[in-house]
Amino acid sequence: MTYRMLFRPVCHLIAARNVTRACFAIRPSPTFYLTHVSPASCSRPITVTRLNSNYSAERHQTTMATLLSGKEVSAEIRNKLKEDIENFQDKYPKFLPCLVIVQVGDREDSNVYIRMKVKNSADIGMKAEHIKLPKSSTQADVLATVNRLNEDLTVHGIIVQLPMESEHEIDSHLVTNSIIPSKDVDGLHSENAGKLAVGDLSHCITPCTPRGCLELIKKSGVPVSGKTAVVLGRSKIVGAPMSNLLLWNHATVTVCHSKTVDLPAVVRTADILVVAIGRPEFVKSDWIKPGAVVVDCGINSIPDETKKSGKRLVGDVDFCGAKEVASWITPVPGGVGPMTVAMLLQNTVESAKKFAPKQFES
Repeated sequence: MTYRMLFRPVCHLIAARNVTRACFAIRPSPTFYLTHVSPASCSRPITVTRLNSNYSAERHQTTMATLLSGKEVSAEIRNKLKEDIENFQDKYPKFLPCLVIVQVGDREDSNVYIRMKVKNSADIGMKAEHIKLPKSSTQADVLATVNRLNEDLTVHGIIVQLPMESEHEIDSHLVTNSIIPSKDVDGLHSENAGKLAVGDLSHCITPCTPRGCLELIKKSGVPVSGKTAVVLGRSKIVGAPMSNLLLWNHATVTVCHSKTVDLPAVVRTADILVVAIGRPEFVKSDWIKPGAVVVDCGINSIPDETKKSGKRLVGDVDFCGAKEVASWITPVPGGVGPMTVAMLLQNTVESAKKFAPKQFES
């Protein structure tokens, strides 16, 4: 990170976070400005924050957006989970949260995601086991594996890595519904989805990506209650549970999909916009309400001759344009992705705590 300072006789020390490059201008009055600059793919600044003489930060009147860094927030969550596990072990010395990931086949993208989950689990002192079933596995084989894990008291969280790569037809909905709801740390079981839909948040496991999105929105400091929220996408994993989560946090929610009429006009009503449709840079800057909080769940690969790999990752939102209009925005990569993994760990640790009395006091 490079700092360029224009100073008068007195200089102040300011800590800059989430910044690729920063410029401080110290003026005769005790007010100065910190400019946040976007990632290298966008050349223009993305925020100006006014800092007064007692170092309290106020949002400067600007249409540039501040990054909501999933990397930083997820690191905070992992540190807190590590501490929680250690504290819980004071009461139950043998307490060890355990996540089991069931994979069918050998998709390389799945292998990458699983390695990330296993590493992050180890970093917080949690056990993660990877069960890899061959492509020849049938639906009965997968169900038998899940049923065995359901009965194992030392296992607190089970996920089936999707998509499953099998030579046989496997009903993924049936498989995810075969996981007992208390171990369904992906939050995909119909019972967990149903409880979330009716607002029974204290008795269900929330899907990881929506839960991570809500944490990022809260980090912006923008209250969800009373805001107009638009969720673009209605998938079982992200869109539908995200809309429920925002609704029960007292936002007024609209869900958009492929049949929505005049989509840009509907999106433009959003104080909080969550996009999860899998279409690269689909949402344009003129769709976004000035000052909106934008959470981009998409991760898409597009050609880029300037990159050594010949491609780069982008979200479902045109970041370079959107950052000029929104107040807060998640980057891609480094936004929602790290939060999804962090929420998986948190769901597993919370499940393990609930199992502990039965596991260690019976």
